[in-house]
Formats: sequence, structure tokens, C-alpha cells
Amino acid sequence: MIERIETSARASKIVKHNGVAYLSGQVAEGDTIQEQTRVCLEKVDALLKQAGSSREKMLRATIWLADMSDFAGLNEVWNDWVPEGFAPARACGEAKLAREILRVEIIVDAAYE
Repeated sequence: MIERIETSARASKIVKHNGVAYLSGQVAEGDTIQEQTRVCLEKVDALLKQAGSSREKMLRATIWLADMSDFAGLNEVWNDWVPEGFAPARACGEAKLAREILRVEIIVDAAYE
């Protein structure tokens, strides 16, 4: 069974299937990469909770940066956010994001019960 949560004509915020919750990409405005990353991760936390999951159940994270020079700033926040011993498989690359002000987009897949 596939369950779609908060679905619009374009996308669902969460899609659950076979024990995996696929979260939509999270973005945030802010002046620094650290601020944008913190807000994105707060949004990920809320979606994980809504999906019946948690940081400890993350399977994979895909992170897009508008500029790879923000990699260190992203990791400052990311490293404090991920619970020790529960780091997901992760990919990080550079991409043109939907709006000029955006510096990061974070996509997470996680197991749920």
C-alpha cells in the first residue's frame, strides 16, 4: 500500500511505502547557509514525526547546495543534528535551486513503524 500525506497537484510532502517514508525536499530562506540548514532540518524533524519516524531511522539523505563553497557551513549544522551512530547514507552535490535566495535543499528517506 502507498500512503500519500499532504498531497497537492504537484507533490506530496511524504510518501510512505513498504516501511520507508520518502520526504519531499526541504528549503528555507535565511541569511547564511547555517541558518537555512537549521530551518530545513527543523522541517525534516517535523515531517519525520508526522511519518512516524525519527532521525535514528534515517536511511538516506540527498543534499543540494547552490554553491559547494557552503559545504563546510552545512556540515557545521548537519554534524550536530545527526544522532551519533545513526548517520544515513548521504550524497551532496551542487545544483541550481528553485529560487535565487535558496542555498540548500535537503531530502531524507527514513524507515517507519
